[in-house]
Amino acid sequence: MRRDIFQAIADPSRRAIIALIAMQAMTPNAIAEHFDTSRQAVSKHLKILTECELITNQQVGREIYYRLEIDKMKEIDQWLEQFKKIWETKFEQLDNLLQTIQKKENEK
Repeated sequence: MRRDIFQAIADPSRRAIIALIAMQAMTPNAIAEHFDTSRQAVSKHLKILTECELITNQQVGREIYYRLEIDKMKEIDQWLEQFKKIWETKFEQLDNLLQTIQKKENEK
């Protein structure tokens, strides 16, 4: 079953897991140490993140390491980019308005 990446990142625990493994691959036990939940709860989050292809796992000896899939994160970034452009335009308009108001006040 392939899950939606936005559904996956909606959960704060899964976002925290993504942040943890963003810089380096980690084992499930190492990830679980950062949470006050059970190892099984963390495993469930890892499964969901794996199903939506935001993370992958790799067997190294007896250990499994999870790492972030940057290309999938780019999908999220591309979706958010459209809103970033809208808000940047709004902030520029606000900045221009404030400058106009300040000029008028300085002219008085």
